Amino acid sequence: MPELPEVETTRRGIAPHLEGQRVSRVVVRERRLRWPIPEDLDVRLSGQRIVLVERRAKYLLINAEVGTLISHLGMSGNLRLVEVGLPAAKHEHVDIELESGLALRYTDPRRFGAMLWSQDPYNHELLIRLGPEPLTDLFDGERLFKLSRGRSMAVKPFIMDNAVVVGVGNIYATEALFAAGIDPRREAGGISRGRYLKLAIEIKRILAAAIERGGTTLRDFIGGDGQPGYFQQELFVYGRGGEACKVCGAELRNVVLGQRASVFCPKCQS
Repeated sequence: MPELPEVETTRRGIAPHLEGQRVSRVVVRERRLRWPIPEDLDVRLSGQRIVLVERRAKYLLINAEVGTLISHLGMSGNLRLVEVGLPAAKHEHVDIELESGLALRYTDPRRFGAMLWSQDPYNHELLIRLGPEPLTDLFDGERLFKLSRGRSMAVKPFIMDNAVVVGVGNIYATEALFAAGIDPRREAGGISRGRYLKLAIEIKRILAAAIERGGTTLRDFIGGDGQPGYFQQELFVYGRGGEACKVCGAELRNVVLGQRASVFCPKCQS
């Protein structure tokens, strides 16, 4: 599933080609995504100028003059720019055609993504309860420490809770916990303030590095410019269960936490 760095990479790739452009029409070939694409999306968006392309958590917000298209890439979706009129292949469900001659094309083999319309996106039911963005001053180790008190759940699903902080998905939670030296199985409420301060720093560092490298290419992720991400080359633990730790040489272990696979080093993380 595309995580925050992949979604931000997509935003950076498409924004310069969308902002300031007017939509000529919207072609919907398949409406049955996680939630049905609105029947009147073409009417609502066509003729409008795109003002700004933003990201909130893993949602892309394509802000037009009147209203906002909320897009989520789901498990396997991607948005990329193509020439208007380029024949669509299987799973290429939506084209947002621009007067510039380019079209924003949405592809989603599993159809678990979303394209919804809202007049007030930040108060939409999907966004209103989200926690702070991890790369802002609203998120820090002090927040993690305070929210973790009394929590018996494991620390990894705790930092993946979107009400705590958005966008720390499986890949980057795994890597940040390794970098901070914290065993992902530990109870969230039993971790000290100092260790949470370190963990927040590592979350910020790793997410920022992943964004700069275009995200992590796992399976079929590509950015909005059609290029893959390269952060996978720098992963220390994610997807490496049974292999040797790059730091100490110990065998990395696999566990399941919150129904998600997790890899950690039994020597480097405690």
